[in-house]
Parts: sequence; structure tokens; C-alpha cells
Amino acid sequence: MLPTIVVYKKLPQDVLDDLRRQAQVVVLEAEPGASHEALADALGAALVDADGAIGASVKVTPQMVARAPRLKAISTISVGVDNFDLADLTARGIVLAHTPDVLTESTADTVFALVLSSARRVVDLAEWVKAGQWHGSIGPEQYGVDVHGKTIGIVGLGRIGGALARRAALGFNMRVLYTNRHPNEAAERAFGARRVELGELLSQSDFVCLQVPLTPQTRHLIGAAELHAMKRNAILINASRGAIVDEAALIEALSAGTIAGAGLDVFEQEPLATNSPLLSMRNVVALPHIGSATHETRHAMARCAAENLIEALAGRLTRNIANPEVVARLRARAY
Repeated sequence: MLPTIVVYKKLPQDVLDDLRRQAQVVVLEAEPGASHEALADALGAALVDADGAIGASVKVTPQMVARAPRLKAISTISVGVDNFDLADLTARGIVLAHTPDVLTESTADTVFALVLSSARRVVDLAEWVKAGQWHGSIGPEQYGVDVHGKTIGIVGLGRIGGALARRAALGFNMRVLYTNRHPNEAAERAFGARRVELGELLSQSDFVCLQVPLTPQTRHLIGAAELHAMKRNAILINASRGAIVDEAALIEALSAGTIAGAGLDVFEQEPLATNSPLLSMRNVVALPHIGSATHETRHAMARCAAENLIEALAGRLTRNIANPEVVARLRARAY
């Protein structure tokens, strides 16, 4: 008998067709104008009879999972797993798969695009030109700052952080500082990266780039004190998770000139409210969470997530597992 899979995010047609050849597929499609809460409610109801689920951007709560006695695996089309209670899934023996490798390069491209566009005021000046303000030679009021040869501080030197360090060191001759739970010896050898404490990184970096996952330990990792520790001409870049930064403190720091600017792809609440002060600040580049949003990468992520789910339901998944202890426990029982 084929397993039942709930799909709660639109998939490329070829990926969906492949899933339908291997499972009974229930597709949840949000009605036009439907709220996020309505989709979450529909997902909770659909999970009751499901063996697996695949999707993204919906918080899957322990209450939802408790109603799903057959659920064996969930596959998220993302690298981050902060929409799940990992401890609860692990306790219930439910495998959580994610897509950590396929989006690395695209996301690192986005991060460095934020570095460049913030430093060289690309968005601000493009709007200035379109508004008909360019009447002659530009002056210091339109100048940006150099990126090449500066110091970049990367908070979290994992896959994406490492790809960012490669772009910075080899492409722009930047000095690379980083913080990480463990030394990244490969980055130290290849890019001259130097591991330092967070305080030193903040005080020495011209660009501070956040590349850590959202956990209880990293929530509001960057607050008022950390922003005050940065250089006044420094730029904060966040393309990881919005809640890693205390947004109210960031708004205050940008308004007061505590730091020079920010390049943001993520926010504490998404979509960003239309009345957010961040949207009226010329020293802020704000993007709609596009980190991995290219046609090629999003297709690869969906394909990877679908393969993860089918393999997990068959008991064959050996990679891309967010809670590998579940798989180890299941294998131990089989012997």
C-alpha cells in the first residue's frame, strides 16, 4: 500500500508527478487571500491521516503532530528547521529532513549582493535616478564605501558562511574574521579566516554578516549592546533569520547613527509591515527573504526534499536529517 503524503507548499510539476508515482498525494492549496492561519489549520487536519508531509513556511506544532498517529517523516524545503519542535519530533520518532546543501551558493550570492548594494548604495541611488534627481556629475552625497580590502566578520562559518568567506577573500581581498562553535580549519587554510570572540568581531569588522540558525541561544544575539560594539561606519547584513537581531534595537541604532547601515533579507515578522521604519531609511536595503530564490535552486530544493521524504518513509534516508538520533534509534530496533 502506498504511503499518504501531504504537500503544503507548491511544488514544480515534475517533482509533484514523481511523488504521485510513489505515494498517495494530498495537495493543500491556499485559497486566494486565505490567511497563514487557515493554511496551518488545513495542514493540521490533513496530517491526521498522513504518513509523511513536505512543504515550508508553516509552523508545525506539537499539537498538530499529536493528532497524526501515522506520521513517520516530514521533509522541509529549507535548510532552517525553526518551524518545528525538533525535540518533540524526536521523542515521537518522526524523522525531520531538510535541504542543507543545494542552496548554499545561491544564498551566499544573496548575502554578498547585500554587502555590495549596501556599501555602494545601489538601491538608494537607483531610486534616485528613476526619480529624475540625476542632473549632473555626482558628488560626495552620492558616494558609497569600498568593499574590497575591508574586514568582513561572519557569525557562523558553516556551509553558507564558508561560501561567503570564499567570495570575500578570493574575490574581494577581504580580511575574514569569524565566530563559530568549532574552528573551521579548511576556511582558515584556504581564506586566511581567523576565529575570534563575538566582541572582537563586532569591534573590528566593516561588514558583520549573520549566518547562524535560529535557536533559543541565537534569538536576539544582536541587540543594543552588540550594535553599540560595532564601528560607526559598519554595515550589518542579515540573511539568516530575522529574530537573530533585536529589530527594535536595530531601528534605534540606524536612526541614531550607531552603525552606518543594514542589508536585510529577513525580519522578525514576515512579510515586513508596510509601516516599518526600516522601509523609510535610506541606509537600509530590504529584500523579501530571497536568499535561495532562484529558479534553479528552488527546483533543486524541491527535488531534494521530495527524495528525502520518499527515502525516509522507506527507512533508507542517510543524509539531510535534522534529528539523526531518530534514524539511529529505528535502526537499532531493527536488529
